[in-house]
Amino acid sequence: MSVPAPRPRLEAREQWPPVVAVLPYLLVAILTAITVAQRRSSGGLTIDLALCAAAALWMLCMVTLRPAARESPSAMAVFFTVLMAVLTVLVVRDPWWGFFAPAGYLYAFRLILWPWRLLGVAAVAVLSGTAQASTMARTTLLGVVIYLAVVAANVLPMCGFAWFARRSGEQNDQREQALREAREANRRLEASLAENAGLHERLVAQAREAGVMDERQRMAREIHDTLAQGLTGIITQLQAAEQAGEDAADWRRHVTAATGLARESLTEARRSVHALRPEPLETARLSEALTGVAGRWSALHGLAVEVTTTGTARPMEREVEVALLRTAQEALANVARHAGATRVGVTLSYMENEVALDVRDDGRGFDPAEVPADGARGETGGGFGLIAMRQRIEGLAGTLQVESEPGLGTGVSACVPAASEEASA
Repeated sequence: MSVPAPRPRLEAREQWPPVVAVLPYLLVAILTAITVAQRRSSGGLTIDLALCAAAALWMLCMVTLRPAARESPSAMAVFFTVLMAVLTVLVVRDPWWGFFAPAGYLYAFRLILWPWRLLGVAAVAVLSGTAQASTMARTTLLGVVIYLAVVAANVLPMCGFAWFARRSGEQNDQREQALREAREANRRLEASLAENAGLHERLVAQAREAGVMDERQRMAREIHDTLAQGLTGIITQLQAAEQAGEDAADWRRHVTAATGLARESLTEARRSVHALRPEPLETARLSEALTGVAGRWSALHGLAVEVTTTGTARPMEREVEVALLRTAQEALANVARHAGATRVGVTLSYMENEVALDVRDDGRGFDPAEVPADGARGETGGGFGLIAMRQRIEGLAGTLQVESEPGLGTGVSACVPAASEEASA
């Protein structure tokens, strides 16, 4: 909202100093007394007194008793014109009325708007100069020149003063306007700052809630990828041990595998709590870590996994490597639980700006349209596997696709933008 510009006004009309109210009447009284003293012995005193009374009554009726009329430029223009006419007659008849000029200047400056004020000041100055040059005979060229010089000596300084006073008034108005605009801008700024503070508080609260939610999702994914998968493997090995019967070697192999899974699950759980890199990534690149994970999975489930790496292997950002490793672990766990496959392949592809992971099997497959929205299928899957994989990959601005048909196997493809650790540093 812009600040409206102030309307033109008469200078200091709201404040009518005592000197402005008293001085004109005081001068009229003094000059009237002088007129009586000078005209007593000569004729024309009645006319002079009538003019003096007319000037006083005109000021009283138009200005003193009607303060509201001071706000009307047209009324004040009429007042000033009539007053100057009366004073012109008085100055012509009695030159000492030129001493009324101070009151005339006060009225001109306070009651007349610009640019008519300049004419009012000039009129008062002409009367004052005429009174001062009253003794000069204007019947000769020298007398006219002297008269004009005296009038100019009054008009030019007073009009110049009026001009500079006007410029000073404009500058004051501009400063007042600038101050009003600055105050309005400060008010809007304070309102904006208060609004921004409220928005900041809400954003902080939302960020805190989002952080809590992200941490909950991270812990859920980590628990699923470590404890849930480990416990599932332990249960599978213990069930196999029960079925071993009298075969002590086979029984011992399954129990040993269950014990190893328990230790690995415990270690991974501790790492997940502290948000550490998975153990396979501590000392190896992603391609090597995938080979190790696939090897341990093959030894556990008795099914070979073919691991292929294409492109130039390079160290990636921590989040990218963790997400792809966990996706491979979950995909292999799903193969073990659901697929009944005879062949499994894992392909890691390093491209210029992306890295992709594909896990495929030739198992029984399924119809993706029949999988519930939460990704649940099977009795032990718990429904969180696909959700966890998708959240990890999409959290890195990547994509996850699951392709499967009944009897034709399943393929899980994850692709994420990838910058090397050197580039990200």
